[in-house]
Amino acid sequence: MSSVSKGIEKVEVGLKWDPSPVGTPPNDLDIIAATYLADAPYDSPVYLVHFDSRAPDGTITLNRDSKTGQGFGFDEVMTLELDRLAASYARVVVGVAIQPHEGAKAFGDIPNTAVRIRTGHTDLAENDLSAVSGHTAATIAEFTRNESGAWSFREIIRGFDADPTTFAAVMGTAI
Repeated sequence: MSSVSKGIEKVEVGLKWDPSPVGTPPNDLDIIAATYLADAPYDSPVYLVHFDSRAPDGTITLNRDSKTGQGFGFDEVMTLELDRLAASYARVVVGVAIQPHEGAKAFGDIPNTAVRIRTGHTDLAENDLSAVSGHTAATIAEFTRNESGAWSFREIIRGFDADPTTFAAVMGTAI
C-alpha cells in the first residue's frame, strides 16, 4: 500500500463518461500517460502509454479501455506503478484526449465526464473537467520524483485544442 506522506508508489487513474445518444457517433475518450527523463523533464516523452499499448517495462498499463463510455463506474482505468519505474525517469504526465471519430467534440459536449486519481483507497483528486469544457484534450496530473526517489502528485487541469497525436507531443510542455 502507498503512503502519500512517504511518497506515492502506485496510482490508479479512472475515467468515465456517458455514452452518446443512439444513432450518433460514439464518445471515445482516452487516458494517455507520458514519461520523461530526469535530465530532460520537459523534452519529448520517452514513451507514451495509451489505448493498445503499455510501458515497455510493464510499470504503466491501461487495464480497461472503453470506446463508448458504456458500463458502470469508471469505464477506462490506467495503473501507474511509479515505485517500479527506472531511476532515469523523474516525471510522468497524465492526460485525457477525445478521439475525433466523426467530427470534433469538446469535453462540454460529453455528459457526465469525470476523472479520479487514487492511491490505494485514498482519492488524490476527482474532477469533472468542466474547467476545460471547450477543449478536446487536457492534462489531469503530474507525478514527479524528488532527489530521494519519492514520487509526489500535482493535479493539473489544463486544456488543449488538439487531436490525440498532437496532444501527446505537447502535453508535458512546461506547466
